[in-house]
Amino acid sequence: MASNPVAGFTRSANGENTPGRVSGSGRSCRHSSESESDVGPTVKSLARLCSRDEDERAAALEELSQVVMVCLGLDRPGSARLSKQTLLHLLRLSRSCPLEEVRGRATELLRTAQEQGVEVPRALAAGPSTFINPKQMLKEGPDQDILIESFLSSGRVDHVTMVMALHPAYLSCFLRTQHALLELDGPLPRHWRHYIVVMAAARHHCSYLVQQHSAGFLEAGGEESWLSGLEHAPTKLRSLQTLNKLLAHRPWLITQQHIQELVCPGAEPRWSLAELIHAVVLMAHAHSLCSFVWGCGLNPEPDHVGGYTFQPSSPSHLPRSPHSPAHEEGRQELVDGAMEVEVLMKRMVELQQQEEECTQEEMVTRFERERSESIPTALVRGAPPDLVLHLVEDPEFRYEDFAPRGEQAPPTMRAQDYSWEDHGFSLVNRLLPDMGQLLDEKFQVVSNLTYHRMAMHEGVDTHTLRKALWNYIHCLYGIRYDDYDYGSVNVLLERSLKVFVKTMACHPEQTTARIYQAFWRHFRHSEKVHANLIVMEARLQAALLYTLRAITHYMR
Repeated sequence: MASNPVAGFTRSANGENTPGRVSGSGRSCRHSSESESDVGPTVKSLARLCSRDEDERAAALEELSQVVMVCLGLDRPGSARLSKQTLLHLLRLSRSCPLEEVRGRATELLRTAQEQGVEVPRALAAGPSTFINPKQMLKEGPDQDILIESFLSSGRVDHVTMVMALHPAYLSCFLRTQHALLELDGPLPRHWRHYIVVMAAARHHCSYLVQQHSAGFLEAGGEESWLSGLEHAPTKLRSLQTLNKLLAHRPWLITQQHIQELVCPGAEPRWSLAELIHAVVLMAHAHSLCSFVWGCGLNPEPDHVGGYTFQPSSPSHLPRSPHSPAHEEGRQELVDGAMEVEVLMKRMVELQQQEEECTQEEMVTRFERERSESIPTALVRGAPPDLVLHLVEDPEFRYEDFAPRGEQAPPTMRAQDYSWEDHGFSLVNRLLPDMGQLLDEKFQVVSNLTYHRMAMHEGVDTHTLRKALWNYIHCLYGIRYDDYDYGSVNVLLERSLKVFVKTMACHPEQTTARIYQAFWRHFRHSEKVHANLIVMEARLQAALLYTLRAITHYMR
């Protein structure tokens, strides 16, 4: 996610400015020689492409074209060359800019450069998601108005935004919250904010967010050496590492002792409560966003490492998409998928009409049964990719079931004892003004988001299904609602959905296309993305509740 009006223009988000990174394909070509004779578009001219004034955008496009032509030597003899950075800017604009005139001009300039013998990059992916066929994505219709607004305000439209645009009401809240976290006045300097997100994303091996926010960190004036290893970052930032790994993997273990070690008068270096709450929300935001990135199978950005190549296209290099249901599902599976929808519809109606009253003891028993159910996820957790390895401390630390069968579990957090509405909201708003309101709006929007449809059915009340998803994720994190019958979770969430939800919420880096395709086989992709949003926000709230409770206990 771009973080300011010229984000993504001043440095490429592929992280080539980080130490030890090899530029380009390594072959001798006109783009790879970065020297004093290299010229390219200025930050100012590129920022003008995001102007809301059409005439100014048109002038900026002409200026961009002229600069590229100068680099190509088409208007006068000269030794200037197109930089790799400029080529990647053009590639990104040609692939993701929602303004047709900008996208078309960038495509045209890349074609002209190629005709002049310049090796130009090409994107390795056909769309924003590995799991969603680009044609199906287009068919389901991301909201173009909100994509244009995102480009004009932030300078780029990334893959997160493209996929979230399937749900524009949610995306608006998300972008406002993220902008406030990263850009608006607050206790932490801007480059620290991006670095904290980098540290948090590395916990889930999310090179997508690591690259995105490494670029934001550098744009905000951060020192490159910090990105080469945690040992180069200030002691104060490194002191967040314990809280970072607990928030990411086992937030129920966070106690007031962890808070005291960071904020008490004797702590060195000391965090103020306002600084700490800002850092906590940033980390929890990043961890939950990792779940969305992995859960939607997001591809690297065109200007990220792994998102482009300078190798020419050939039949062997053509992307082969195994992700279209037409490839993987036979006729019988489609029939089975349709039957699953009918069964789910029937169960939802029956639950809504059910008048059975359960005793409190039975409600607790059903919660414990759900919490301790064995839902398999991938057994082997791969090593972090090289891109994030040096940013992860204690990589073996990970999620463990809150209550493994036969083991003593930590005490359950009863929502009635500590909830977002009654406790967390006011604490965040007091320490980080307006952030509580922004988070609350986001939670409310995702909880109430509905289109009154399900697969091929219209006019459906999906409230019970959405609530079952939210409460199941909180159950995985040991949070119980006294007034909720957890028997509904077992009735509404079939096993393949539970596998996906648990993997995405607890081990997001292990999410695969097969797990994504196995659940809700007859549903639209936008409906699966909706489920991902619920998982992401429920996970965020759960992690925040444990940390805010610890802060509350410290403040007493």
